[in-house]
Amino acid sequence: MVRVDGNGNGKSLIRLRGLDKSYRRGGEEIHVLQGLNLDVERGEFVAFMGPSGSGKTTLLNLVGGLDVPSAGTVTVAGDEITHMSRRRLTRWRARHVGFVFQAYNLIPVLTAYRNVELPLLLAPLGRRERRQHVEAALRIVGLEDRMGHFPRQLSGGQEQRVAIARAIAADPTFLLCDEPTGDLDRRSAEEILDILSMLVSEHGKTILMVTHDPRAAERASALLHLDKGALVEGGDRQPEEAMA
Repeated sequence: MVRVDGNGNGKSLIRLRGLDKSYRRGGEEIHVLQGLNLDVERGEFVAFMGPSGSGKTTLLNLVGGLDVPSAGTVTVAGDEITHMSRRRLTRWRARHVGFVFQAYNLIPVLTAYRNVELPLLLAPLGRRERRQHVEAALRIVGLEDRMGHFPRQLSGGQEQRVAIARAIAADPTFLLCDEPTGDLDRRSAEEILDILSMLVSEHGKTILMVTHDPRAAERASALLHLDKGALVEGGDRQPEEAMA
């Protein structure tokens, strides 16, 4: 269950309390997030919608430890990450977070296999273990027959599938997806959404996704709207309804 009222049971996978984020622009202070509370349990697929500039990407960055809040706390799987040192936070991200962006961010001179393997080079894994992780991830996204291809030899949808494989190769605790279908045609977008839904239903992953696409949001089990720094629930849906 997803809650935005701050009354979670304390056992949620992701727990935000009193989250504020502001920036200074010249002499003006811009408040992006204000007093935000959120509880997300394991296995949830949560979509965030809202106007441009409403703070959706900022929220993902805070949950993923890419940015620090001006006030409040972020707790994930029992780890309060708000005051972690930079080195510890880097290790925490590598273990717990998989990122999927609108731009695929693949390295052009590396094959699909090498792109997926890249983050695993920071993990204490031998070559055989890395290969097992990479092949499993590419198999999940249906690209085991394209692992020797370079990004220029792949379609946009295939590139995004490689990016998802890279995100899940280390078996992270949760995925953060920022407009994962934003650059894709409808057919490719549906394929990506099928994969994300499958990661939740068959692999128990937790996904937080920012999107402007109502069809993408319909795939989620919970929809939240972000506007003027506040979250508003858009209603929970059962998995079978989200897949319709």
